[in-house]
Amino acid sequence: MRHFYFKKDTLYVLDQRFLPHKEIWVKCKNYRDVADIIKKMVVRGAPLIGVVAGYGVYLGAKEGKFYQAYKELKNTRPTAKNLFFALERMRKVYEEKKDVLSVLKEAKKIEEEDRILCNKIGEFGEKLIKKNFKVLTHCNAGSLATAGIGTALGVIRKAKKKIKMVWVDETRPYLQGSRLTAWELEKEKIPYKIICDNMAGFLMRKGEVDCVIVGADRIARNGDTANKIGTYSLSVLAKYHKIPFYVAAPYSTFDLKLKDGSEIPIEERSEKEVKEIQGKKITPIKAKVFNPAFDVTPHNLITAIITEKGIIRNPDKSKICKFYKKMAK
Repeated sequence: MRHFYFKKDTLYVLDQRFLPHKEIWVKCKNYRDVADIIKKMVVRGAPLIGVVAGYGVYLGAKEGKFYQAYKELKNTRPTAKNLFFALERMRKVYEEKKDVLSVLKEAKKIEEEDRILCNKIGEFGEKLIKKNFKVLTHCNAGSLATAGIGTALGVIRKAKKKIKMVWVDETRPYLQGSRLTAWELEKEKIPYKIICDNMAGFLMRKGEVDCVIVGADRIARNGDTANKIGTYSLSVLAKYHKIPFYVAAPYSTFDLKLKDGSEIPIEERSEKEVKEIQGKKITPIKAKVFNPAFDVTPHNLITAIITEKGIIRNPDKSKICKFYKKMAK
């Protein structure tokens, strides 16, 4: 599923705001264009944000404005750790090599690594899925959020022959589930049904959910995990109903500088995302809105974290640190 590519010093991206009904491509010719598409969620998903930011830094270096590009891209989205992971890699290469082509080579390397690790996450996660499983997922952690087959959806793709149904949370307010995840599953011919976010508990009580799989934007040292708003509620419901709750995420999502989830920065986005759907107002004009883009799931509500180096079961500080060292090698 091709949704971005870099050619002749131009980044081409599929505008995810118009999916699933329109496939519109956007051209980014400089780092300011790349910062803009990240801020406006033309592209989204923590791994993909890191990948496109790498190309944005290269375009800035090509203009002789590496540090301006680095700074502006760093301020686009505060929660996704992959963004900062990619930018630091680009900075180190630039300062060591002082060579624009080396910067481009590193950006391409970040993209290729993400493609490979998505595949590995899928292979490890597939082992957790049993025949005729009904899986619930939240937001979009698929191809559209990565350079590869996705994280949570990567697991689903690898296990597609064993999956009976995928329940797709619509994921208010930006509808990444009903617009993007459903679009991907339809293309893959994987059986799915869209549900409103507040229907998950009803399905769990009826025995219609065998596991929950989500992605992550940042994972603290103790295993607390930030993901799209609504994820924490699902983890509580899954715990109550004794349903496995899995998080699929790569090495670049871990942030061992943060002791727990209370230190994860949570982005608050425009009230317009809640008050409008595709330009149509749905609330009183003067209504006030609180719109955090993410919430934090405590590690003790997570059954396992699926990484490209293996599965961390019942994650805690000691297990996370041990695995992080293994992934860093």
